[in-house]
Amino acid sequence: MRFNPFSLDARRERLARKAPSGPLHDFLSTAFPPPHTPIDRAPILAVDFETTGLDPASDHLLSVGHVEVVRGRVELRTARHQVIRSPRTLAGDNVAIHQLTDDQVAGGRPLDAVITDLLRELAGKVLLAHHAAVETGFLREACRRLYGMAPLFPVIDTLHLAKRQLERRNQPYQGSELRLFNLREKYGLPRYRAHNALCDAIATAELFLVQAANSRGRRAPPLKNFLLHT
Repeated sequence: MRFNPFSLDARRERLARKAPSGPLHDFLSTAFPPPHTPIDRAPILAVDFETTGLDPASDHLLSVGHVEVVRGRVELRTARHQVIRSPRTLAGDNVAIHQLTDDQVAGGRPLDAVITDLLRELAGKVLLAHHAAVETGFLREACRRLYGMAPLFPVIDTLHLAKRQLERRNQPYQGSELRLFNLREKYGLPRYRAHNALCDAIATAELFLVQAANSRGRRAPPLKNFLLHT
């Protein structure tokens, strides 16, 4: 296969040469899964952040949840949830949505420790999220602040997959139909508690497995069919 200097993995290698030693360099030094990998063999990490808002430049992370998807299964033994330390006082609407209190975030883990762990878990895997711009935006911004540069990731976005399917069928839809729990209901998946990072990561992983199963023919399609173009 001809080497593509503009491929995601080639861009990863260039960034690795510039990255300072430490967690980000280690992450960028691990090859991404090849795009031709059958989707049921691709190593995937479903990730969800809870945040104080949607702007990575001005808002901040409250918690992260993640779980691995391995050979078509959600591996619950790999599930992890971490609250992130913040000295800021949470607004009442944040507490109402995320059920995280000032005491919890004040006693959370430092951001650098959480990001170090997350990059270690993501190394060599695909990042899976629902409306992935939130997760990638906040993770890149955290890396800029901690390491002076932002990484890139192979990404699967369950919202994008659902939208693409509807558009291919020329089906009109409302934006609300693309919300995580509305899509889960469409596929007959159980309802979980919303706005908990680990619950949302698991919910996203399960939704993706249904989406992937519905796209199968006689053999599993390649990973590249599911990736966002970044």
